[in-house]
Amino acid sequence: MKLVRYGLPGQEKPGVLDAQGRVRDLSGHIADVAAAALLPESLARLRGVNIESLPLVAGTPQQDLRLGACVGQVGKFICIGLNYSDHAAESGMQVPPEPVVFNKWTSAIVGPDDQVEIPRGSVKTDWEVELGVVIGKGGRYIEEADALSHVAGYCVVNDVSEREYQLDRSGTWDKGKGCDTFGPTGPWLVTADEVPDPQALKMWLDVDGKRFQNGSTSTMVYGVKFLIAYLSRFMSLQPGDVISTGTPPGVGMGQKPPLYLRAGQTIHLGIDGLGTQTQKTVQA
Repeated sequence: MKLVRYGLPGQEKPGVLDAQGRVRDLSGHIADVAAAALLPESLARLRGVNIESLPLVAGTPQQDLRLGACVGQVGKFICIGLNYSDHAAESGMQVPPEPVVFNKWTSAIVGPDDQVEIPRGSVKTDWEVELGVVIGKGGRYIEEADALSHVAGYCVVNDVSEREYQLDRSGTWDKGKGCDTFGPTGPWLVTADEVPDPQALKMWLDVDGKRFQNGSTSTMVYGVKFLIAYLSRFMSLQPGDVISTGTPPGVGMGQKPPLYLRAGQTIHLGIDGLGTQTQKTVQA
């Protein structure tokens, strides 16, 4: 299934894509694409619903029908840094001996095609296409061999980053990662049964029509199974938590000379099978 949240910001309703790519309303079955609705037993019930019998939502998704972030009520937005060796190299950093873990604040989450705001005073706002992993079954001390059974589905994330805030100032990375609008998520949550191998997904990102990132999840240093097991040693993972798993090379910081976003640009990105995002940049 491809689950969506559609409607005005803050008023999104749950939906599912039908075979023609139209949105069908799921409000009669779940309150939101969030929390308990992402548990394995809930997703199993949804798979039993006749999608064609659901109310048809007017409009074409991502055209005249706005999609919100594909997961609601996110408890934790956990991110992994330097998880592609070639991205670490372009950043002038070593591949870490353990995953670099940081957070994006949940207030950063927006829809896949919502505007991205360049923060006031920003000089180094950057882009990063990433695979998002959405937790279904929660847990602690998860075994790597069992990790994928805890995944509800996958989605596209743009881990927008302000590099001066992240790297040039003292403190942690978090303040350069969690600015408002820095977490476009979606367009849809593709349930795990439709993604046989999360380590075999092509991903790409364009700015103003120029391809900057062109990679694959196959080159991750730490794969999805390892990351879920690793993170669950330090925190409980809960239904609806989002893990953003790192970016391949081609970010603005890695260009020679470095190239950063400014207001009035268009970011277009996607992952095979998981959909695409398009954002206009504006000044905050």
